[in-house]
Amino acid sequence: MNDRHADLKQQLLAQARGRRRATPPAGEGGDPHPVASDSRVPERFTRFDAHPGYQQIAMMREGARRLGLTDPFFKVHEGTAGATTRIDGRDYINYASYNYLGFSGDPRVNRAACEAADHYGTSVSASRVVSGERPIHAQLEAAIARAYGLEDAVAFVSGHATNVSTLGYLLGPRDLVLHDEYIHNSSLIGAQLAGARRIAFPHNDLDALDALLSRQRGQFERVLVVIEGLYSMDGDVPDLPRFIELKRRHQAWLMVDEAHSFGVLGDHGLGLSEHFGVPAGDVDIWMGTLSKSLAGCGGYIAGCRELVETLRYLAPGFLYSVGMPAQVAAPSLKALELMQQETQRVAALHVISRYFLEQARTIGLDTGHSIGAAVVPVIVGSSARAAGLSHQLFERGFNVQPILHPAVPEKSARLRFFLSCEHSREQIDVTLGALSDLLHDG
Repeated sequence: MNDRHADLKQQLLAQARGRRRATPPAGEGGDPHPVASDSRVPERFTRFDAHPGYQQIAMMREGARRLGLTDPFFKVHEGTAGATTRIDGRDYINYASYNYLGFSGDPRVNRAACEAADHYGTSVSASRVVSGERPIHAQLEAAIARAYGLEDAVAFVSGHATNVSTLGYLLGPRDLVLHDEYIHNSSLIGAQLAGARRIAFPHNDLDALDALLSRQRGQFERVLVVIEGLYSMDGDVPDLPRFIELKRRHQAWLMVDEAHSFGVLGDHGLGLSEHFGVPAGDVDIWMGTLSKSLAGCGGYIAGCRELVETLRYLAPGFLYSVGMPAQVAAPSLKALELMQQETQRVAALHVISRYFLEQARTIGLDTGHSIGAAVVPVIVGSSARAAGLSHQLFERGFNVQPILHPAVPEKSARLRFFLSCEHSREQIDVTLGALSDLLHDG
């Protein structure tokens, strides 16, 4: 044993000496920017307050201060946020939450969370593949798969990580991602992680996508087209049947991000496929989040068994992450069950959303291309104006977030209204009345 250790030590030392000899001196093909041992690194590379990101935040705060505005972000909600909320001891009509069906805070959903925590504890304490698997995980995934009419589904602990890990694992440098220019950041980061070529096409422009596929398809192994079911900035939807036709003709995969469309679109809230009457199996990858209509947290991928098994065993964001806590999975499972039983919630969401859209257009507001399904923007034309209106509305008892450049083009800066099935017509009327007064005064 000692002789073996001595031999191994000598081998390692020889390898180390060989690596040192093979390392070129600084400036001779090694470090392209050699730094002498006695030189000093510029201070801006050692301070967080000099980081470009922090500098941007500081600039935005200074601009808001000069305009007399308060920071519209990170407001602390003191209870359940739905059609109304409480911030700093004051009640507001709320348009800044994704609680579309009112299930977050529903006593039955709360009870499901409490019972799961009582039974399983507050953490599964391990990756699911190791020892974190619990019955509630399989129950939730089976329920999601049934809702889509698909073979299987897998739930991740983060919605953002769902897209990052799925695209990052499934694709590689010889593959291509074609995505709508308004696609969510998580898909962009996933494509970057994969090392795949990435090309954006103009929003909902199928002719542009067709042309891209015609030019590019033959140069890559796998091609993935990524779209959203309901775009959270504009409140519009893609023409799903035409996207399916294109992906079939060009032998590509199609992925639909249903973060905002599941629970919102379709008579039963089952998403974009129900909205268009298209079998869910015609789409290769369905992605969704649990944090909006389903009152939990995390994300999911639904599709064929081979896709889901691949992700379950190999996707880093699932494989190396702790499993979803039971008290997070249980509320989403309960909300999914209730959503399919209480379809009047979805119907009420459709009615109040269309009412908001129609009334906003009646008084001359620019609502863009919104179809009036949970998400309605009011485009005001500049970041300063959007921030100012959000501030003034907040002072009057209405909580609505501004969307500013660079999240959208400067001329498209807007207020973004998220509707809930629990909003009333009276709340809509008083809100739009206040907004109309402010716009005319300004």
